[in-house]
Formats: sequence, structure tokens, C-alpha cells
Amino acid sequence: MEIVAYALGVMYTPGPVNLLGLNAGLNGQARTSLGFFVGVGLAMLTLFLLFGWAGAAWVRGDMLAVVGAVGCGYILYLAVKIARSSIDLGEVRAAPRVLQFRDGLIMQLCNPKGMIATLPIATIQFPAAGIDGASLLVWSLGLAVLAFGAPGSYALMGAMVGQRIESPRLLKGFSLAMAVLLVWVAITIGYEHVWLPLASREY
Repeated sequence: MEIVAYALGVMYTPGPVNLLGLNAGLNGQARTSLGFFVGVGLAMLTLFLLFGWAGAAWVRGDMLAVVGAVGCGYILYLAVKIARSSIDLGEVRAAPRVLQFRDGLIMQLCNPKGMIATLPIATIQFPAAGIDGASLLVWSLGLAVLAFGAPGSYALMGAMVGQRIESPRLLKGFSLAMAVLLVWVAITIGYEHVWLPLASREY
């Protein structure tokens, strides 16, 4: 129960992946973004298995900083795409940029918060509960399903709100707000997980 509670608390709080899911729902892309959600789940499954079998020794501070920098760049790239998207309710209630499987996989693999979320579970909680071998695979699959559901639930919430919005300008405003939030998330991740570790090494 502690493992599930921790995973839910980390995965279902607002973050870049969940914000993108919310924006997809607002723009009527909940169904077409299923590949994105699968990519997020597969990335988390990969991290759980990798850290569960290889342990925390594989992740060094400098490597986490490099991965974090790549992740921040990708988040900013998607933020620009969302900000520049156009919305036409007369044709299709969706932005032209649909999130794909690749987007979810790359973003979550390069998200240092995803690594920080999986490390305590895979290297501390799993061994403490005697979870290894085949049971490690089963638990990792279950937690990956939870990870799949996180942006999916945000997309459903966005879809419920988006269906009640008839103004394309209002939807565009939501998209711009999401883009600004993504930029802020990229900046905070870059500061906490890229700049601070590198700056501390200099001293």
C-alpha cells in the first residue's frame, strides 16, 4: 500500500506530462493521444525495471543533469508547438499537433522527476518488501498502468471542460496558459536538476 500511495502521489500531481494530457483533452484529442499515454507508461515500465535490476548505481549526478537538460529542451519544444497551434471549431475541435507515442516515451525517459519518482520505489521500497525477479516485473507493469492513467485522467478532465467551451479564442487561451506552465516547469526542472547539481560540482 505504501508503494501504491507513493506512486499515486507522485504520478498524479501536475507535471509536464499531465499538463500535456490536460491540454489534449481540452482540444478534443483525448482519444487520438492514446499513443502518448502508452509511451508514458512504457517509459515508466522501463525505468522501474532498469532501476529495479541495475540499482541506483547506474544513475550518477552528472548523468541525471544531462538527461534533465535533454528533457527540458523537449518540454520547451512541445510548449512552443502548443503555443503556435491554431484551433478551428468549425472543422475539427483540435490543435494540429497531436501528441504521439514517441512524445510520451521521450519526455518521460528524459524527465528527471520521473527518475526521482521511480528510484525510491525500485531501489528502496521494492527490496524492503521482498519484491524481485518475476514479482518485480508484475509490480512494474502495475505501476506502469498507473503511469498510463495519470495523463489519461487529466485528458478526461480536460475533455469534460472542453466540451462546454464554444469559443475558439478561449480554447486558444487555455493552450497558451498550458504552454506558459510547461515553460515554467522546464525552467524549474532545469534549475533544480541541471543547474544546481552542476554548480555544486564546481565548488
